[in-house]
Amino acid sequence: MQLAFHQVDAFSERPFSGNPAMVYRLDTWLNDELMQQIAAEHNLAETAFVVREAEGWRIRWFTPATEVPLCGHATLASAYVLFEVFHEPAERLDFISQSGPLSVTREDGRLWLDFPAIEAREVQDHQQVARALGVQPVEVLGSNELLVVLESEQAVIDCQPDMAALAKLPWLGAIVTARGAQHDFVSRYFAPAIGINEDPVTGSTHCLLIPYWAQRLDKTRLTAFQRSARGGELFCRLEGSRVKIGGHATLVASGTLMLD
Repeated sequence: MQLAFHQVDAFSERPFSGNPAMVYRLDTWLNDELMQQIAAEHNLAETAFVVREAEGWRIRWFTPATEVPLCGHATLASAYVLFEVFHEPAERLDFISQSGPLSVTREDGRLWLDFPAIEAREVQDHQQVARALGVQPVEVLGSNELLVVLESEQAVIDCQPDMAALAKLPWLGAIVTARGAQHDFVSRYFAPAIGINEDPVTGSTHCLLIPYWAQRLDKTRLTAFQRSARGGELFCRLEGSRVKIGGHATLVASGTLMLD
């Protein structure tokens, strides 16, 4: 069996920046073990698999270590592949996922994710979080992820977590964030518990970041930058119980996986 794959740098207009994702458009589903093996072989933060079903495109995401319930950059990458490689004619693609219905639209030269807004609640025990991240937080919130607010953009850049300690905390990962100098806010994302020490650009974390900063800054349209080594710019809108996350994508490689 041979399977075509496409590697896309999401949230970037040029190669070798943003967040790389591998995309497989399948005719039928592979078994879970094989999809996990394929994701481990590529060893990118996410490998996405999409299959057209009666209700729409079903999408699943795998890190090198596990399947995850939501991934923004690999959804953006999957939509880019369906639009640009497979020439889907619609301006909107609807996806079915573990996290419910998602969509991606083409608008003003960008791709826009439509994801659920997630409200984070205050976390009382700051000390364990502070020790794992090696910083003194201004505010600590949590949902399925930690949302840790720092005093400045420079504090976000300088953050050097203890990955072993961070992996033991009862959250998928930790977002550190602060007001930005050239953007409304900046962030970084660490998730060693699911096999990603640092993710270059993370769409799904903005489900928490956008509602938080929209309230703090009293605005519903924001710009964001993920301050990883590769970096990536995100355009953000809060629309009721949904967030819209806009960005660019670049195809960097296509090939064939040989399973025979």
